[in-house]
Amino acid sequence: MMLSPVGIRSLAVTFPSIIRTNDYYRENYPQLVAEAKNKTLSKVFSPTADTRSNEFDLEMTPYLSDPFRGTVERRVLGAGESSLTLSYRAACDALAAAKLTSSEVDLMLVATIFPEQIVPGNAAFLASELSLQGAAWNLDSTCSNAVVALQTACALVRAGEYRNVLVVICTNYSTFTDENDTLSFLSGDGAGAFVVSALAANQGVLSTKIINTASTCGTFFNELVTDTQGNSRMFIRAGKGAGKMLSDTAVKFVRECCLSAISAAGVTIEQIDFFAFNTPTAWYANVCARALGIEPQHTINLHDRYANIGPMLPLANLYHGAQASRIRENDLVLVYTIGSVSNAGATLMRWGDVALGPAPAPPVSFASFEHQEQKSPALH
Repeated sequence: MMLSPVGIRSLAVTFPSIIRTNDYYRENYPQLVAEAKNKTLSKVFSPTADTRSNEFDLEMTPYLSDPFRGTVERRVLGAGESSLTLSYRAACDALAAAKLTSSEVDLMLVATIFPEQIVPGNAAFLASELSLQGAAWNLDSTCSNAVVALQTACALVRAGEYRNVLVVICTNYSTFTDENDTLSFLSGDGAGAFVVSALAANQGVLSTKIINTASTCGTFFNELVTDTQGNSRMFIRAGKGAGKMLSDTAVKFVRECCLSAISAAGVTIEQIDFFAFNTPTAWYANVCARALGIEPQHTINLHDRYANIGPMLPLANLYHGAQASRIRENDLVLVYTIGSVSNAGATLMRWGDVALGPAPAPPVSFASFEHQEQKSPALH
C-alpha cells in the first residue's frame, strides 16, 4: 500500500544546564562507588550463571569491570529547570525551525517521563505555555514514546484529521532516581520535539512495526517513599531478574520489529543509510547492530554524552546524525526503540528536508559541587 508522504518536518532537542560526570559520584558517594558491584546497576547488568552468552551479554562483557557500566556523563536538571521548562524550549525550537506559529498547530502529543505533578501529564500545562488553541494529548509508551507518537501523528495527518502535529518528548529521570542507588549512574534528562506534516513526494514514514513488551513486566517499577526530610518521593527501582529478562529479549525484539518494518516497506536492509537505535546502555547500539548484521558505522551511539535519556534517545540520535550530515535528504533511516513494560517499535522513513533546531549549547560542567543545582541559579 502506497502511503501519502507524511513525516518529520522539523526536529529540535534541548538538555539541562548541568553535566554530571562520574567524579560527582566518586567525590560525593565514594562508598556507593566502592560497593557498586553489590548494588543495583551491577546486579541488573551482569551475566547470570544460567544464561548462555548471547549478543547482549557479548557486547556487555567489556563494561563489566566499570562500576558505571560505560556511562561517562549525564545531563541533569538544575535550579529553575523542570520537565515543563525543557519541553517548552524544545517545542519552541521545533516550531521555529518549521516556521510555524502555535496557532498553526492542530494537535500536540506530549510524552513525559515523568512530569513533576505525576498525574496528569504535561500536555495541558505545555499548551498553556505555548498559547496553543488546538488539542493537546498526553501519551505514554515509556521508552518507545517517540515511535508510538510518530506513528499516531502520521496516521492522523494522513487521515485528514489534522495538518500539523507537534510531538514533545521529555525525560526527567534524575529527579526520580535515588542518588543512593547506582541506577542513578545511568540516568539523564532531556527533551525533544518534532513537527509532523505532509512532505514532498516519496518522503516521510514508509512503515512501522510495534509489538508489546509484556514479557518485560516487572523489570522496572516505581516506588513511593518518604525521604529524610519527610517528603514523599517516587523512585525508579529494578525488579528481581531484570537483567536476565532484558538480555533474553533484546535481540528478539530488535529483529522482529526492524525486519518486519523493512519488509513492509519493500526494501532491503542493505539499502538503509542510517540506523538510529535507542542507547540506554553503552553497548546497546552494538547489540542491535550485531543482531541485524550491520556495521556499527551505520549507526550512532551517544550514551557516553547523555547516558540513558529514555524516550529522548532516538530524537537525540536523529538530531546529531542529521547535524553531522550522516543523515541527508532522501536517505532511508530506520529508528528502533525498546520500552520495558510497554512496546518495542521500529519505523522506517525516507528523510525529508528536515529543519533542525539550534544545536544544544555546551552546558557548564558540574562534577563535584555537592547538590549545587539545588542551591544556586540555573547554569547556562
